[in-house]
Amino acid sequence: MRHVVIAGAGEAAVSAAFALRENGFDGTIDLFGAEPHHPYERPPLSKFGIASEAADARAIRTGEDFVANDIRFHPGRKVTAFDRDKKLAIVSDGNAVTSIGYDKALIATGAIARRLPVPGAEHCLYLRTLDEARALRRLLVPGARVAIVGAGLIGLEVAASAATTGCQVAVFEASPRILSRAVHEDLAGAIHERHVSEGVRIFCGHSLTGISLSGAVRTLRFADGFSHDADVVLVGIGSQPETDLAERSGLDISDGVVVDSTLRTADPDIFAAGDCCRLPLPIYDGHRVRLESWRSAQQQGRLAAENMLGGKANFEAVPWFWSDQYDLTLQVAGIHSLGSKTVAKDGVHGQLLFHLDPMNRLMAVSALGKGTALAKDVRLAEMLIGRRQSIEPELLSRPDVSLKKLLAA
Repeated sequence: MRHVVIAGAGEAAVSAAFALRENGFDGTIDLFGAEPHHPYERPPLSKFGIASEAADARAIRTGEDFVANDIRFHPGRKVTAFDRDKKLAIVSDGNAVTSIGYDKALIATGAIARRLPVPGAEHCLYLRTLDEARALRRLLVPGARVAIVGAGLIGLEVAASAATTGCQVAVFEASPRILSRAVHEDLAGAIHERHVSEGVRIFCGHSLTGISLSGAVRTLRFADGFSHDADVVLVGIGSQPETDLAERSGLDISDGVVVDSTLRTADPDIFAAGDCCRLPLPIYDGHRVRLESWRSAQQQGRLAAENMLGGKANFEAVPWFWSDQYDLTLQVAGIHSLGSKTVAKDGVHGQLLFHLDPMNRLMAVSALGKGTALAKDVRLAEMLIGRRQSIEPELLSRPDVSLKKLLAA
């Protein structure tokens, strides 16, 4: 193998490129990013990146790192298709179209913000890219009336940043509660209360039907007849995988690019990693998921690189994500929806929720506390999840039984 083409310039793509070098690959690496910017971290965009110019864009790896590792980065150029028979990547910069040969290829195109399907949606902002974060930051001034459609992680992180900046914030959610997909209701309730205490108004069970513009004022209208005026409207109703490249290349799609546990697509020379792919997790008996988190993207990028070089390792990592809101940090390791019962453990630093299946195997842990106070507990719980052993629920709730002691046992 002499030439690897990587489509995408996010965490998975960059991690794969550098892992190729770290694992001894000395051929050509071409990395194509549709945006004009140097590869940057996305998680800060909804937190510090919209509150401070000082946190504008955090590079994944520096330009000097790219040069030192002889990784050719092509900003503003997008791989639009793979000619799998001829082993060519078709590349466009918006004007000219060229082709480049490859031996192995990685699709790491990430995800895009889900668009709002109502009249007047063109009056809204979205938050997925650096340019969108910059545009939003210019509008988050003290006193601005900010309406956020969607009470998921992105929407609530922006709500926290906007409220801290001095904006008047209202969040609208169609579901009966916030964070209904990603977070257990007990922790979601605590997060809800914290937002309210910071002056954020949250309206659940409100289904948006349209948005109208009058001068600079945007009026949101809802199915129950309620309306709300705002200066800024941000939509955060989830994401969808960027699968256009895979579809045009004739690869299988099912809520993401379909890969096996080694991150290979149906084409043995094309892999996929990060938010764009859907993979089976061996630790959950092959349950297929699409993981949207910084750490999973990084881990998958590295694994894809190792397997492009001949490895056959499965993705064995426990899924994990976090969210910072005010001084609170939410962490979830594993897949809490696979648990059939929940055991709580309260402590001085916050609350831990353990989610177990009918055989008392730990499926996930959810934690909410100040800063990184619960990080060690979450890490120990991750290790317990990976062991797939049954644990007596009562032991998890007892204050005198530590997770470290359970792990040692």
